[in-house]
Amino acid sequence: MKVKKYIAATMPEAMNQVRKELGSDAVILNSKEIQQRGMFGFFKKKQIEVVAALDPSPIRTKKSHKQATEVHVTNKGNNIKFENDHVLQEIKNLKKMIDVQSRQEALSFSPSYQIAYEHLLDQEVHPNLAKEIVESVSEKQGDIELDSIMDNIGLVIEDRLSNVLSPIPLDKKIIQFVGPTGVGKTTTIAKVAAKMMLESDKKVAFITADTYRIAAVEQLKTYARILNVPLEVAYSIEDYHQAITKFSSYDVIFVDTAGRNFRDPKYINELKATIDMSMMETHLVLSLTTKPKDIVEIYEQFEHLAISSVIFTKLDETRQYGSLINIVLGKQIGITYLTNGQDVPDDLLEADAHAIRKLLVGDCGEV
Repeated sequence: MKVKKYIAATMPEAMNQVRKELGSDAVILNSKEIQQRGMFGFFKKKQIEVVAALDPSPIRTKKSHKQATEVHVTNKGNNIKFENDHVLQEIKNLKKMIDVQSRQEALSFSPSYQIAYEHLLDQEVHPNLAKEIVESVSEKQGDIELDSIMDNIGLVIEDRLSNVLSPIPLDKKIIQFVGPTGVGKTTTIAKVAAKMMLESDKKVAFITADTYRIAAVEQLKTYARILNVPLEVAYSIEDYHQAITKFSSYDVIFVDTAGRNFRDPKYINELKATIDMSMMETHLVLSLTTKPKDIVEIYEQFEHLAISSVIFTKLDETRQYGSLINIVLGKQIGITYLTNGQDVPDDLLEADAHAIRKLLVGDCGEV
């Protein structure tokens, strides 16, 4: 990893130096204000010190002798490996049957309701929520066919979601997007902004506080150029307030934030130090490819920011949609949008209760 220190009069100048020498993939490790002495130790000047790093692509090494030997042995023993795989699969199937039977005994569901319950679990719906939904149908409908069970489960899900879905209101001045790294916050901002510009003729501006990665700023700059939208970079709370003042005549100001490790407690504190949370509506961006337990943990980490609603991305990259209702019904927080691709602004869907129902259980009992 190449690490280098840069000193400049302002943060933008320092970032330009980093970009020029290390490129847009550089990562900012640290930045602080320093005072440099002038001639004879007098006339101290305030300057910005930035420590940046670039991790070059690792060079692929030749396979070790040990690896080559392992591959050779595996090839010689293909039949044995196949038999072992077959035995393992049989064990897995047996274990699954035992698990299903034990759950059925514990829950006392009839076979048809048990199949419906197992389907919700396969969709990664939380077991307690799945049990509650199936029981609500069972108690109300009694002994009915599987397709009717699934249709009624879909109706229950749709009814509950209808109370918590919430499109972004157009009367909000400042809209902030937060979330962990890699969920697609910047692209989602561009999609929502383009939608508002095209459908509601809104005058839009961008502010980015994602100064941790050079590439993130460049990405939003690219979208800003395409959409013909002004952009300001906020390196501090003072920069942020200046940008808000500059864009005071705009209808909506979108704020992009850094994607960092959500388990790092310093991340939320840094966010609060850069942005005035009292002035805005905050939307949490989550990826449907994230494990359900992690999604709950992420939400709990960010809920201190007074989350207004959730936006789920990467709908097209998974076939398990349980997280759509786990977090929403579990935390009683609304879903605003779903994204299903990279195209701006096309791959943006308003959250729709019936559509989510179809994702989870199909339509009219299709499983």
